[in-house]
Amino acid sequence: MVAVPRIRRSGGAAGRLVALVEGFLGCPLPIGLRAWDGSVSGASGPGVPIAVVSRRALRQLLWRPGELGLARAYVAGDIDVDGDLADGLRRIWNTVRTVRAAGIHPSRSPRDLLGAAATVARLGAIGPRPRRPASESRLDGRLHSHRRDRAAIAHHYDLSNAFYQLILDPQMAYSCAFWTRTDPGYTLEDAQRDKLDLICRKLGLQPGHRLLDVGCGWGSLTLHAAQHYGVTVTGVTLSTEQQHYVEQRAKELGVEHLVDVRLQHYADLEATDVHAMASVEMGEHVGDAEYVEFAASIEHWLRPGGRALIQQMSRANVRPGGGPFIETYVAPDMHMKPLPQTLGLLAGAGLEIRDVQVMREHYPRTVAAWARALEDQWDQAVALIGEEQARVWRLYLAGGALAFEQNRMGVDQILLVKPTGCGDAQMPASPVEWLSPPGGAP
Repeated sequence: MVAVPRIRRSGGAAGRLVALVEGFLGCPLPIGLRAWDGSVSGASGPGVPIAVVSRRALRQLLWRPGELGLARAYVAGDIDVDGDLADGLRRIWNTVRTVRAAGIHPSRSPRDLLGAAATVARLGAIGPRPRRPASESRLDGRLHSHRRDRAAIAHHYDLSNAFYQLILDPQMAYSCAFWTRTDPGYTLEDAQRDKLDLICRKLGLQPGHRLLDVGCGWGSLTLHAAQHYGVTVTGVTLSTEQQHYVEQRAKELGVEHLVDVRLQHYADLEATDVHAMASVEMGEHVGDAEYVEFAASIEHWLRPGGRALIQQMSRANVRPGGGPFIETYVAPDMHMKPLPQTLGLLAGAGLEIRDVQVMREHYPRTVAAWARALEDQWDQAVALIGEEQARVWRLYLAGGALAFEQNRMGVDQILLVKPTGCGDAQMPASPVEWLSPPGGAP
């Protein structure tokens, strides 16, 4: 077993809970635990990170064992965290991975399960199924139909523009930033601006070009390309809140004549002959089977010699939706592919892969900035979206940062071109030239 410093177990509920959890994990619990009766048990160290506030937390797990039951208990406030949530998750993950690598697995014999059920009964946790938190998604209809896709996007992105303004940078970029410096004066806003410039330079944008921004979000790339590169941009979103926000910002920046924001599904776009296309962390919402059509659409939209930039999260085939918590509370119907599969589908559509840039190490730092903004303005966040939804975001950001940190998820920029009929890519052969600022750009 992995050696974990212990604190003295009390005779109350905490000791029984820790024994239950350790039986499930197959290893010592690497964090401390406080139960509703004030008893304490678990690992030693500063503070007691996990507080089981109510017996209802156990009922959540009885009715839905595993990640979703734990998430429901946290979102509903039946489990709380006194310490650093991200650190607690990291310690649990690292311990479980270590014992699994050592070939240690928990027992699941009928005798063990009966013993666990008896312990839960003695703790007074047997009861009816708890009500599902209101913040869970409740989608119906055919997977990735236009109606269901709109509902999935609305669940997450129509939450509140004011809330997203609270946690994102002033450009409202809701995607992995590109951190080019480490000095304290270099902010999330700087890193997001560097990401937007990186995309524009890879696409070779010039004044007069036409850019298609599919999944434009709150318009960070759409507005940046119009304002600083002089291109005409068609932004596409399924979120009414996002459409209204981008239209208003375009007027404020004086680029409304260059920006057209459409509330439209990408499959209904009739655009052709565009100079460049970008999709920044939208491809995860396309769906598995539907990605073939998405890749073919990119080839159709581009003119010969036109470029596309796909920034997209990746994951192994295990839990491609991100797991029960993400799929239920954050991004229903999301599907992430291993990077090689995505590259194969894009190449199969007739697009030439010119460059792949791994961005994974940039995401924990990006998410950490969002998490700090959430904690620093917690009361305002709760006033805007409610405490339950705010707790969803706290858990989402802590778990998401850890997934990228531990290489369970990745994110990459893929640069593509549609060659001409004679195979000419019409672009520089060196990445150094791609990244050089074009004339007139900042």
